[in-house]
Amino acid sequence: MKLQRTNRLRTVALGAIAVSGALVLTACGSDDNSGNGSGGGSGSTKAAGNIKCEGKGQLLASGSSAQKNAMDLWVKNFMAACKDIQVNYKPTGSGAGIQEFLQGKTAFAGSDSVLKPEEVTKSKEVVKGGQGINLPLLGGPIAIGYKVPGVDNLVLDADTLAKIFDSKIEKWNDEAIKKLNPDAKLPDLKIQAFHRSDESGTTDNFTKYLKAAAEKSWPYAPAKAWAAKGGQSADGSAGVSSQVKQTPGAISYFELSYATANKIDTVKLNTGAAAPVEATSDNASKAIAEAKITGTGQDLALKLNYATKAEGAYPITLVTYEIVGDKGNKAETLPATKSFLTYIASEDGQSVLKDLGYAPLPAEIAKKVRESIANLS
Repeated sequence: MKLQRTNRLRTVALGAIAVSGALVLTACGSDDNSGNGSGGGSGSTKAAGNIKCEGKGQLLASGSSAQKNAMDLWVKNFMAACKDIQVNYKPTGSGAGIQEFLQGKTAFAGSDSVLKPEEVTKSKEVVKGGQGINLPLLGGPIAIGYKVPGVDNLVLDADTLAKIFDSKIEKWNDEAIKKLNPDAKLPDLKIQAFHRSDESGTTDNFTKYLKAAAEKSWPYAPAKAWAAKGGQSADGSAGVSSQVKQTPGAISYFELSYATANKIDTVKLNTGAAAPVEATSDNASKAIAEAKITGTGQDLALKLNYATKAEGAYPITLVTYEIVGDKGNKAETLPATKSFLTYIASEDGQSVLKDLGYAPLPAEIAKKVRESIANLS
C-alpha cells in the first residue's frame, strides 16, 4: 500500500510510520540469519527487546503496494532494534517486485500473487541451487470503495460488480443496483470505474473473485494486468483510492486501509449468505481460514475460496507473499533477510496487522511460515 496512509497511521497507537523506502538495488540475496525476531508489535519500544538481529548493511526489497502500510511499521520496528541493518522496501507493485527479484536486484519481493511456473524456473538462475518460494505473511480484504452522493450503505454482488467494471452498467440508478438497494436514493449519475494501470496482485485477486463468483458476467482470465474494456486507470492503490476520494460517481478496488485512511465508503457484498458482508479484517480472516496450501516443500502458496458463501466471510481477499529463495541466497544478505522475515512472521509482527486494516495469518499457516524461514539458506 502506498504513502497516502500516513495520516491515518499517525492516529494508530502503534505510532507514526515514516520510512520512505528509497530503493538502492542490489542482488537477489537475503541475509543469513538466525534472526529469531519477534518484535515490536506495537512500536519500537517493544520491538527493541524482542527482535533478534543478525547481519548488517542494506536489505533491499520491492513489490506489493498492498502491504506498504504493514511493511512501513515492520521496518520501523525492526530498524529500531537492529541499528546495523537498513531495510528499504519500495512499493512498486507485485509485477515489478517479482521482476526485480528475478533480475537479482533485491533480497526478496512482495507479491499478492504466487509465482508462475515460468517465474519459478527463472528464479533458479538467480538463487543458485534453489528456487523462489512463496511465503504468505499477511492477508486482508480488498475493499470496493465508492463515492456516490447521498449513498453511504451500498450493497453490490459479484454479478453487478463484474458488469460495472466491464462497462455494462453505466449509471448508479441502474435497475440491477436498485434491486440490491431498494431503500437507497440512487442518483442518475455516471459510474466512473477506476482500475490499476500497473500490474498488480490486487487486480489479480479482484479478478479471481469476479471470475469465481460471476463467471458468466466476467469473460476475462484473472491476471495482474487489467483486461476489461473501458473505465479509467490510475497507478497503485494510492492512485485509485485518490481518484475515488475526489471523483463523484467513482468506484474502485483497493486495500481496506486506503479506504480507512481516506474516509472512503466501502461496498457490502451480497455473497448469498444471510446478510451482506462488510470488508473488515475479521471477515477477511474468516475467508482466509478456508484457504488450502497448494505449495510443496518450503513453498506455502495458498488457494483461496473466492466464491465462499460462509456467514461473515468477506471473499474479496488477498494474501501477500514474500518471495525469497529457499536455497542459494547471497551470503552477505541472508542473515538480515532471515532476521527480518522471522520478525514479521512472529506473533509480535503479526499482532500489529489488525490495527492497520490487515488480517493476521491463521495460526497453523503462520507456524509453517516460521519453519520455512528458519530453513532458508
